[in-house]
Amino acid sequence: MRLIKLPKAPNGFSSMAEIFKGGVHGVIRRAVIISNGCAGAENQSIGLVCALGLSNRHFLYLVTRPIGGINKWLNWLPVSIHKKLDYFMRQLYGNSRFQISNKPSFFYAKKIGLSNILEADAPQIARMARKTFKKDGPLLVVASGQDTISVASSIKRLAPENVFVVQIQHPRCDLNMFDLVITPCHDYYPLTLHAQRQIPWFLRRLVTPREPPGPNVILTVGALHRADSAALRIAASFWHDELATLPKPLLVVNVGGPTRNCPYDENLAKQLTTMLQNVLWSCGTIKISFSRRTPEKISKFLIREFSTNPKVTIWDGEGPNPHMGHLAWADAFVITADSVSMLSEACSTGKPVYVIGAELCTWKFADFQKRLMDQGVARPFTGKENVTDSWSYPPLNDTADAASQVIRALAQRGWTIHT
Repeated sequence: MRLIKLPKAPNGFSSMAEIFKGGVHGVIRRAVIISNGCAGAENQSIGLVCALGLSNRHFLYLVTRPIGGINKWLNWLPVSIHKKLDYFMRQLYGNSRFQISNKPSFFYAKKIGLSNILEADAPQIARMARKTFKKDGPLLVVASGQDTISVASSIKRLAPENVFVVQIQHPRCDLNMFDLVITPCHDYYPLTLHAQRQIPWFLRRLVTPREPPGPNVILTVGALHRADSAALRIAASFWHDELATLPKPLLVVNVGGPTRNCPYDENLAKQLTTMLQNVLWSCGTIKISFSRRTPEKISKFLIREFSTNPKVTIWDGEGPNPHMGHLAWADAFVITADSVSMLSEACSTGKPVYVIGAELCTWKFADFQKRLMDQGVARPFTGKENVTDSWSYPPLNDTADAASQVIRALAQRGWTIHT
């Protein structure tokens, strides 16, 4: 009698029984990303999808809001209500004052082309998931950002047997409307005793979240992102000719912009200038980059102070964005405290990360800064550093860790991901 060797269970399955439980229809081969048009939020979704091995098999859907007239003051409303109100106003007053546009922003048009963007229509996506389930298996839906919550939860409600919905960032609503929620620990800062002392007792019921994380919540230290080892290897190759030959050490300075919970002004730029001048002696090269949120008065001040210094180069926003190249080739980073995304990316490299402005952060963003310092992945920038003195730490690995937990959650449902 000839022995028959059974095939091994695919990744994500612990036994052959799970394969038969999910069958051919239990293999996820594609993903849908629901975007709110914010690059930071979208990068988190793309980072997770890439970590799950679906980098070339995902579709981008964009949640749009009405624009024009008084719509710019109505962005605090849920998207669905905002659109209904805009429709009502246009019926009353016509389109001249109250316009709605399904076109994405210039950034998106420039980035991937209008023809590649689809309107995030929950019923349409749910129908597609049900219709293609037998042929293509379950649909993974990944969303991030406030405006995506109603769309993602509606897809889950309309096609619960055909989709697996992951919401990134705490949605401030019933978490059971999603299969998984991935959110940083500092989103639960309002539940801490320190936070409760800052809130008047009669307002505490209004602050979310109100309950500790449940079994469908994955906690991270920082934000998910796309800067994994594979992406950095590609970036290192792409930027080799421009960055590899620069005098070392290379100090990369990333400047974000003030936020409600991390406010600052030109005084921080002056402080940063003084500190950089103090460490300049220990640097071979300094590369400064600004984000879309950087106020013009701050960027102009830094440009004026360093434009004639031969050791300092400032990216002017023209040509390819060197951000990934900087992550790959930098020897150390100085980053303003306002950007959770930029700090999370830099802290995933294992290279020295210095933060400026952390003392200005309040509420949960102060909690995020404290976590970075307590884990030893970042230090305050003092201007007394010797950049040639390197130090290291276990890099943040939030994106890969979250992807592993998503795979485990899928396996509990009898599903896996085809990679």
